[in-house]
Amino acid sequence: MPSNPTIDAFFDEPTFTITYLVSDPATLRAAIIDPVLDYDHKSGVASTASADRVLAKAAERGVQVDWILETHAHADHLSAAPHLKARTGATVAVGEHIRDVQKIFKPVFNALDVSGDGREFDRLLGDGERLPLGNLEIEVMHLPGHTPADVAYRVGNAVFVGDTIFMPDYGTARADFPGGDAATLYRSIRRLLSLPPDTRLFMCHDYKAPGRDSFAWETTVAEQRARNVHVHDGVDEAAFVALRRKRDAGLSAPVLLLPSVQVNIRAGHLPPADPNGVSYLRIPVRLAG
Repeated sequence: MPSNPTIDAFFDEPTFTITYLVSDPATLRAAIIDPVLDYDHKSGVASTASADRVLAKAAERGVQVDWILETHAHADHLSAAPHLKARTGATVAVGEHIRDVQKIFKPVFNALDVSGDGREFDRLLGDGERLPLGNLEIEVMHLPGHTPADVAYRVGNAVFVGDTIFMPDYGTARADFPGGDAATLYRSIRRLLSLPPDTRLFMCHDYKAPGRDSFAWETTVAEQRARNVHVHDGVDEAAFVALRRKRDAGLSAPVLLLPSVQVNIRAGHLPPADPNGVSYLRIPVRLAG
């Protein structure tokens, strides 16, 4: 009986995001991890073309999608979870600390409809929880630091790491968002890199580090420990925190930060429509000086 999943990756270059279709080859049960909703910020128009490509692959493989899994409330793309749930009946799940993220951002956007208890999602997941995927299991690993709610999903010899870590030549995720913490991120990364050396790690993003010709999103624990430019073996917590804070201080906000957070803390749903039937995203504005 196969002990490892079949993995299909879908790279969305506008947001540098990778969505995964992860399936058990024996039973044809599947999960979709970090689905992207296509969104044009200039026009305010969203579409489901990227999500539909994942559904097309699921149909081609003959798999039934049981789970739609978010690694965290993304700040750089909108989630297509509601569209995929409507098409598949799958359960939408996220780490239980999404509650903390909702409580941070609810007042930022005066989002009175946001619960603060995570009820927008079908299921909240705790560290160490295991979900069935046919004959396989999905193990939840809580890896905070980038945000309080980040989780990774381990299936067989594969781990889908979210924004905790990037390809070895690019480094690690930022830790300066509200609720983020560089020291916490370091400890989460060391936990991840304590897995067996041949464990396959699948990134949520790739930005094609300088000198690399193509995008990439798969590496191993051994490669990360040997070559990650921020956190290879020998880099201690203090050195990492100093590096991460210095780097974060020079980073600009993601282009889709404001729309993404508003939608993703609602499990991918748009804010409630106004009486005219239109949903609006809010931009908090403060005058400087």
